[in-house]
Amino acid sequence: MLLTVSLLVTNLVGFVVVGALIAVVPGPELLTREFLFVNAVLGPAYLVAATVVGLVWGTLRALRGLRWAVEGRAPTREEAAAALSMPWKLTRIQIVLWLGGLVVFTTAYAMVDPETIPKVSLTIAMSGTTICAFGYLLAEFALRPAAARALEAGDPRRVRIAGVTGRNVLAWLLGTGVPVTGLILVALFSLLHEEASPRQLAKSILAIGGATLVFGLLLTLLGVAATVAPIRSVRAAMTEVEKGHLGTRIQVYDGTELGELQSGFNRMAEGLAERERIRDLFGLHVGHEVAEAAIARNPELGGEEREVAVFFIDLVGSTQLAASRPPQQVVDLLNRFFDVVVDEVDRHGGFVNKFEGDAALAIFGAPADLDDPAGSALAAVRRIQQRLRAEVPDCDAAVGVAAGTAVAGNIGARKRFEYTVIGDPVNEAARLSELAKTVPGAVLASDRAVAAAGAAEAARWTLGDTVTLRGRSAQTRLATPLP
Repeated sequence: MLLTVSLLVTNLVGFVVVGALIAVVPGPELLTREFLFVNAVLGPAYLVAATVVGLVWGTLRALRGLRWAVEGRAPTREEAAAALSMPWKLTRIQIVLWLGGLVVFTTAYAMVDPETIPKVSLTIAMSGTTICAFGYLLAEFALRPAAARALEAGDPRRVRIAGVTGRNVLAWLLGTGVPVTGLILVALFSLLHEEASPRQLAKSILAIGGATLVFGLLLTLLGVAATVAPIRSVRAAMTEVEKGHLGTRIQVYDGTELGELQSGFNRMAEGLAERERIRDLFGLHVGHEVAEAAIARNPELGGEEREVAVFFIDLVGSTQLAASRPPQQVVDLLNRFFDVVVDEVDRHGGFVNKFEGDAALAIFGAPADLDDPAGSALAAVRRIQQRLRAEVPDCDAAVGVAAGTAVAGNIGARKRFEYTVIGDPVNEAARLSELAKTVPGAVLASDRAVAAAGAAEAARWTLGDTVTLRGRSAQTRLATPLP
């Protein structure tokens, strides 16, 4: 209803402009007694009739085409296409009424004086063309909310009459082309009819020029607003994406190339969000450090020697737990256990490389460098044991810590591989975790790990017996954390 009233006001203004231009355009004088019936009776009568017809016709057409929006439901494909064509349908109503006025008034004036035909028809045609174009842009701008919902329904066929280029050409043509053409025709008319005085010609130029300034500015503002608003929406959304808000989406309400820009941004944002989800999922499976390294460079099979520290942690009595508890309780216990392990490993700069049933292997110093991998591993182990006693008291875990040179890299086949660490420290940590199940505190580290750690962390450990671990020929001096 508001849109219909706006169009009605626009056309009434256009009618006033026609009256003003007819009074100043060169040609027979129309404000005389012989044209009294046309000016005082026919003119107002047609204005009232056109107003009523336009108001009723436009309102019914808009309500019928946008009934789905009034009912608050999603449109069908046909309804969406009809909604996008609504500005043109409302404009056609205006064109019909202006053509009717052109025929009625040109005929009425011609019946009194045939010399009035060029003046009346030219003035009504130029004014009507400009007002109808202005009404189209106004309707297109006002119906953007409905267009946005229509475009959400799918991909309706293009039904708008102008893209960005056509819209700008339309604004220029009707804000500049038509008035300038009118001035040219006035000049030609003055040359062909010598009775046109310089004063009358000046009035015509001033009137048409003034109308050009006003309507040209309004048409330009509407065209600029229709072009700039979608660009601003994309720019604002890009700012949000730069801030990390990948869920940002734009409401697509333009059926031109600018709407394609809005839709393209939404597809880009969806792709970025999907990529981020895959990246997070990848990190959950292989560790965020490995995921970052794989994304930063093309992963290849092979490895490199690195100074690392590793610890192997294993749940004590897991077989008995599985036999004495329901499976869901066992899974819940393991998850709480691993939550503590992963949290502390991450906090100390390492990453959990493997989960093997009720055990886990953590690596420090690969793939990301650490200033003190051994010290970080030892500190993480002490903290894990403290938290397990407090947060998961219904389970015990044995831990073995070792440090040294190992090969870190992608191991497997070309179509399927994983990042891991292979070498003596890994084997030693596994054997130490087995032995730790038999000692008080259930934590053992190799003397090399303690020696490689920083002084502050090394001071928290004490050296003990020297043993030969299963499967190893070299002896290992054991270290345990101080109480």
